[in-house]
Amino acid sequence: ARAAAGALREAGRVLVSPTVRCRETAGALGLDVVEAPELTGLEVGRWRGRTLDEVAAAEPEAVARWLADPAAAPHGGESVQDICARVARWLEASAPAQGHTLAVVEPEVVRAAVVHALGAGTSAFWRLDVPPLTATELTGRVGRWNLRLGRPLDAPETGR
Repeated sequence: ARAAAGALREAGRVLVSPTVRCRETAGALGLDVVEAPELTGLEVGRWRGRTLDEVAAAEPEAVARWLADPAAAPHGGESVQDICARVARWLEASAPAQGHTLAVVEPEVVRAAVVHALGAGTSAFWRLDVPPLTATELTGRVGRWNLRLGRPLDAPETGR
């Protein structure tokens, strides 16, 4: 992340998910941020702190249900449907804000924003791959979004 410092264009407001890794990434990027709890990653309840492989070995049916059904939350936390709705509410409420907003967030928050922007439905959530240290840019307004996906932060910004 330190090598990518300066790769992002100036923003009128810079938000960060309250997770440790997002705050550390924002710090390494040299960003002065405001914590945004509404941009917290997917809350996975009792699965928190475990890898998907560990959980799948212990609870294969629960993991299969969670990956297949966007409304399922067998871990006792948030469903995919829940995070998509939460991020959609934030995105639509933030759209009228003045200027460019930069948010350092977990991949699942990016997925939820893209699902909403495309009107793709929550079943598309797991079909989106969000590599680390990439920029996903949403431009537009409520009800009409455009996307620019996956620009590595070490790549130069292209013109607009």
